[in-house]
Amino acid sequence: MADTTPKQIIEEQIPQRIAAKPELQKEMNAVIVIDISGPDGGKWTLDMTRTSDWVRPGAEGVTPKMILACSDKDFVAVCTRKLNANMAAISGKLKFKPMD
Repeated sequence: MADTTPKQIIEEQIPQRIAAKPELQKEMNAVIVIDISGPDGGKWTLDMTRTSDWVRPGAEGVTPKMILACSDKDFVAVCTRKLNANMAAISGKLKFKPMD
């Protein structure tokens, strides 16, 4: 079985989770850039102001409310619950800009 990648999580799992809980889109109602470093990294835009098609590769021409940044390994670990998200943020492995 292949290892889970940030691309799989962001492009497949996140849209499925939002579709299963549409209230998330309404509660967030913001544009977020996910910036993943490392060999399996990349940038994605999560546009929660839309009612569908929330995720797209890249971040060109986007003014996000927040940027989430971390390594590919830490992102997968947080999403698969092998790394606690709060501890990742406190230790600097998971960064939010701006942090407000």
